[in-house]
Amino acid sequence: MAVTLKDVARIGGVHVSTVSRAFSAPHLVNPATRERVLALARDLGYRPNRAARALSTRRTGNLGVVVADIANPFFPPLVKAAQERARERDHHVFIADTDEQADVEEEAVRSLAGQVDGLVLVSPRAPEQRIRELAAQVPLVIVNRRLRGLPCVLMDVGRGVGGAVALLAGLGHRDIALVSGPAASWTGRSAARAAASAAREHGPRVHRVGPYPPTEEGGAAAFGAVAAVGATAVLAHNDLVALGLLAAARDRGVPVPGRLSVVGVDDTPAARHTRPALTTVAMPTGDAGRAAVDLLLGGAGAGTVTLGTRLVERGSTGPAPSRPAQA
Repeated sequence: MAVTLKDVARIGGVHVSTVSRAFSAPHLVNPATRERVLALARDLGYRPNRAARALSTRRTGNLGVVVADIANPFFPPLVKAAQERARERDHHVFIADTDEQADVEEEAVRSLAGQVDGLVLVSPRAPEQRIRELAAQVPLVIVNRRLRGLPCVLMDVGRGVGGAVALLAGLGHRDIALVSGPAASWTGRSAARAAASAAREHGPRVHRVGPYPPTEEGGAAAFGAVAAVGATAVLAHNDLVALGLLAAARDRGVPVPGRLSVVGVDDTPAARHTRPALTTVAMPTGDAGRAAVDLLLGGAGAGTVTLGTRLVERGSTGPAPSRPAQA
């Protein structure tokens, strides 16, 4: 015979409503009590009836996560962490990939709105007004973009980029290229502001080039512009762009870091395994995924969670050469 909610309550010595809230409204239950109830439910093999709960609470038990490009290695750890946290909160997750297109993003949100209790938008590309219109239809949490009045999870990329500029300046680099990605990228704009501020403090010139696609192909395409501004170091929009720059430098016989230092953003697995290993700004993607689900289900309304980043120094950065790289 299947274990019921009443069985869990009786064996656990709590009221039936406490067991129900542990699954449907966990923020209303004492954390220690909630963990004890959920552990007991797992041991007994109890599974809540989602259909019945949806009828009584008008909640689906589903969440959506919409990302700009699931093929970009920045996103999967965030999605995985969000799924794990949602599962802990007895929710399932639908995933949609927008391929960096604002209209596809809007279509995905509108399609999922009636099937989920809320959506996490990661690095959204749609205009602000469009996102606000979507937020009127379904609860949203935004990751990696600040929108006043909407709950957001931000990764402080500016701190890491500022540290990268300080590192490069300390190594003697006087001309640094900043390869920008999509114009709608909040991360890219934050990185540009931080780079400019750090340059004023530490002295090098920062030359912004782009925008380029946030891909290895985009990085390879940017190499000529980096060389044209006389840069001896480059800050890439993300690790994929940095990897493309490394490949282009290798193809042209430009040693890294002997003639060109390269810094990425994200600290994806490839950053650790490429040769030379990539200096990069480590982004707390797992923490961001968990924080986004907590905001979405916490019932706390609008708020902003800001997570720290750190610069990871590896082999792709070194002392400035006597002359810049050539295209």
